[in-house]
Amino acid sequence: MRFVIHDSPDGASGFKDAANAAGPLAAASPAAVKPGRPTREQAQARHAELLDRALDHFLERGFEQATIEAIAADVSMTKRTVYARYSDKAALFMAAVRRGIEKLELAPERIAATRAEDLAETLGNIARLRIDLVATEQGQKLQRIVNTESYRFPAIFTMYYELATQPTVQFLADLLAEESARGELAIDDPSLAANVFLSMVVSGPVRFILSGNPLRPQEVERRIAFGVTLFLQGARPR
Repeated sequence: MRFVIHDSPDGASGFKDAANAAGPLAAASPAAVKPGRPTREQAQARHAELLDRALDHFLERGFEQATIEAIAADVSMTKRTVYARYSDKAALFMAAVRRGIEKLELAPERIAATRAEDLAETLGNIARLRIDLVATEQGQKLQRIVNTESYRFPAIFTMYYELATQPTVQFLADLLAEESARGELAIDDPSLAANVFLSMVVSGPVRFILSGNPLRPQEVERRIAFGVTLFLQGARPR
């Protein structure tokens, strides 16, 4: 490579690559551009992409059939990169399922928006909110994998309840406690009553949805109205 001597602005002499001396086109050659380290935001986005695609693989193929190799290839990563963050497939599975559950988590404002002047209407709104959540394609897939893999990973059942269900249960429990304090209801354990309500009114339609045989909207409404009435009749003061 040939070098030429030049004078720097301060009068000192130095060496300059002759290719750079040829002009701006040579100075901007690809070889002169070095990629920098990804920013924190870019690294976080890549990690989120890994978890999202991993969840897709687990939802579509199940835990046993999904592979680290296929997941890594899907996001243009090496297996070594994935294993640097997750020690094994089980760890990646837990992280991916958690992210999927968090994306389904209802904001407190959305839960609070179910409240109406009439208690029966509020209970119906809560039931519809929970049923609609599971009725989405992603909600169905996630619920199925929680149901099928919870025997192998018991923690995902607890995780689903705490992240996706508990906020609604807490809102409902507070509502039932408030109505009991006003004398409108006679409930000694509002938290238990809230869980019983969801099991009574929501679980039935959800089972139909997960079986691939969803009920007609009119039938869902009939079941919600019947369940709300039955629950309130049992909860009223005698």
